[in-house]
Amino acid sequence: MADVTISIGGRDFEVACRDGEEHFLHSAAGMLDNEASALNDALGRMPETRMLLMAGLMLADKTASLEDQLKAGKGGGDDTGAAKRIQKTENQLSDVQAELADVKAKLAEAEAEAKKADEGREAAMEAMRAMVSRVETAARAIKKAG
Repeated sequence: MADVTISIGGRDFEVACRDGEEHFLHSAAGMLDNEASALNDALGRMPETRMLLMAGLMLADKTASLEDQLKAGKGGGDDTGAAKRIQKTENQLSDVQAELADVKAKLAEAEAEAKKADEGREAAMEAMRAMVSRVETAARAIKKAG
């Protein structure tokens, strides 16, 4: 166990905690000290017990409020801006997906046309080869006859 000195509302307290948890204790004490300091500023110095009770109640009230907001799905704040940004992003994603589908369809059409053009070129080349072969055959025949 570690002994830690914390300061709340200008008063020091000796507190024991498990080894390694000192930073959690200092963090919690800092939050309580902020509330106690606000009380001292607003109401002036008051008895230690009352100051600690009031500061603890103020922290408990803030915690309960945050828990209610989390349960309501607000996540601790007004998220209408976030919801609008999410909706806008989803709409943009939908638009991009539609555009992508359109591009894919056009690409498939272009590939089909290219394949047809290649087939047409191949047929034309085959016809030219056949014509060249006939011309060569005719030229040989003429040469033999002549």
